[in-house]
Amino acid sequence: MKASLRSLFSINPETSFNSYIETCLCLLKDITSQNLVIQGRALHGHLIKTGIHKERYLTTRLLIMYLGSRKSLEANEIVKDLNGFDLVVHNCMINANIQWGNLEEAQRLFDGMPERNEVSWTALISGFMKHGRVEESMWYFERNPFQNVISWTAAICGFVQNGFSFEALKLFLKLLESGVKPNEVTFSSICKACAEINDFRLGLSVFGLIFKAGFEKHVSVCNSLITLSLKMGEVDLARSVFDRMAKRDVVSWTVILDLFIEMGDLGEARRIFDEMPERNEVSWSVMIARYNQSGYPEEAFRLFRQMTRYSFKPNTSCFSIVLSALASLKALRSGMHVHAHVLKIGIEKDVFISNALIDLYSKCGETKDGRLVFDSIVEKDVAHVVSWNSMIGGYGLNGQMEEAKELFDNMPKRNDVSWSAIISGYLEHKQFDLVFAVFNEMLLSGEIPNKSTFSSVLCASASVASLEKGKDLHGKIIKLGFPYDVFLGTALTDMYAKSGDTESSRRVFDRMPDKNEISWTVMIRGLAESGYAKESINLFEEMEKTSITPNELTILSVLFACSHSGLVDKGLKYFNSMEPIYNIKPNGRHYTCVVDMLSRSGRLSEAEDFINSMPFEPDSNAWASLLSGCKTYKNEKIAERAVKNLWKLAEEHPAGYVLLSNIYASAGRWIDAMNVRKLMTEKGLRKSGGCSWVEVRNQVHFFYSEDGSQSQVTELHGVLELLMSEMLVCQESY
Repeated sequence: MKASLRSLFSINPETSFNSYIETCLCLLKDITSQNLVIQGRALHGHLIKTGIHKERYLTTRLLIMYLGSRKSLEANEIVKDLNGFDLVVHNCMINANIQWGNLEEAQRLFDGMPERNEVSWTALISGFMKHGRVEESMWYFERNPFQNVISWTAAICGFVQNGFSFEALKLFLKLLESGVKPNEVTFSSICKACAEINDFRLGLSVFGLIFKAGFEKHVSVCNSLITLSLKMGEVDLARSVFDRMAKRDVVSWTVILDLFIEMGDLGEARRIFDEMPERNEVSWSVMIARYNQSGYPEEAFRLFRQMTRYSFKPNTSCFSIVLSALASLKALRSGMHVHAHVLKIGIEKDVFISNALIDLYSKCGETKDGRLVFDSIVEKDVAHVVSWNSMIGGYGLNGQMEEAKELFDNMPKRNDVSWSAIISGYLEHKQFDLVFAVFNEMLLSGEIPNKSTFSSVLCASASVASLEKGKDLHGKIIKLGFPYDVFLGTALTDMYAKSGDTESSRRVFDRMPDKNEISWTVMIRGLAESGYAKESINLFEEMEKTSITPNELTILSVLFACSHSGLVDKGLKYFNSMEPIYNIKPNGRHYTCVVDMLSRSGRLSEAEDFINSMPFEPDSNAWASLLSGCKTYKNEKIAERAVKNLWKLAEEHPAGYVLLSNIYASAGRWIDAMNVRKLMTEKGLRKSGGCSWVEVRNQVHFFYSEDGSQSQVTELHGVLELLMSEMLVCQESY
């Protein structure tokens, strides 16, 4: 720019006037587009010095430059220097005031004009529409003496922008009746109006009009037609319009890219993206978002890095998506780099950005940094409690429930997500009594639980096998009118199954209109664990007839059912079918279940060979299952070989020693049994104590073996002693 100014200053306006004026106009145009006010003032001073600053074209260009930079004082000075009224200058002033939001000043200037043209009237019509003052805009439209396609289009576009699509269509029909021919902008707006009100029959009529008027090859119209076709569900029509376009812009490519993304065809969307001759921030953001949503956060971040490398500027939405992807990857270092970028451009206070940062630091275990982000948000209550919920969820994720509860108690305002976040945290860390306590507090507050909250509390009820609590929750769900969707239906099925009410569990399952692989797995497992092994296998065979593919937990439940019903050959068939038919690679739990199945049926040698043929190192559970079978069938030789392997894993599974001790005891080898117990004592090994619980008056009480912390332990032992003495008396009487 400095070089251009020096070049201008070297031209003598007296000898090369036309060249000088032309150079000045080009410079002013560049200065205006780049908003270079200082250079503009320097040029203005030079023009005053040369005495040609009052040339009409230069005056108008200087005025546009100052108005574009919101320099109203300088603009007013230029207007004062003009001799008499200038229509172009007044139109410029009206447009500038509209852009600044000074509608009253624009109106004053308009009213004071001795003459007006179509630009003057259209400026007022579109200006009032732009600021949502539709009635005033239409007042000027109806009195406009220059009702050409531009003013009609300004009114139609304004209706669409303000959400009055039906009125836009009515005005479009009046335009056609008036004999005015629509232009490409009119048709683009009408396509959007048809899409907004879902009037696809009218949309097809607009298609016909566009082709009849000869606008079917216009880029902006074609882009609108593609969008309308997608809204109509006419995917093939949208693709046909795109394929017939002789010329396409970045919007065309982005719209068709969005088509394949909405269809879920990520591969085709990526192919389109790679073929795009040019891209904008929207096309980059769309691809990054879809990769993250589809479970490919690595590719999302890779595309983001490529985007910034090509000097595209990500918007706030794109930054929040990338931070979410990095949170999924637990990529703290990369997340910190993105955080630095966010701080550099000054958007860290944005609600979506700050919440994404809190989530990132929380998932990476850095809740202190997450809290710093949270504390930096000045107006947290304005953020609709989302920031509070994110921080509570972050504490819950990291087991810091005291901090989570303290923050929860200090919230200025809560919603159902807030309650769900604190309840989920207690559930995650198996603090079931607090789950119920907070849920009751929620009900007393008047807040209505959402599906997520009910699922969490039902899961807690299932974990403590509290059938009464589960039934009470079921009643509340029915009362609130929640349908048996996949989430609630599965949670209820699981709760009833784990509480031993298989009949109710199956009834809920059968009433679910839609089921996924988790729903089927929960019911199959519930039947198997409740002793209905054959019913469990039958249900699995019923599942195979649907389009739902079983997962590894489904197969594990079926193997468990086969193990407990003695259907060894059938279980082996399912196991051997995992990779070739279900495309599931067996893991350690599947192998252990097969060992248990063989051991329960007395096929101990086969179980031992199966363990030795595992493709990985067997864990203690496999050997313990074999050892348990040896105890049942009194096979001391295989038991001793099993225990040798268990000794290597003793710290992981001390219960193996207990099993061996019991085997020796059942065989009358008391010295060997005592030696095993002695060895356990020397190694400091201890089998974890048993636990049981009972629900009394809507409260669950837990009991652990050798635990004297129960508040009524003395009274309980007294009752037990009384019962034992009465049992002895009864026994003696017989």
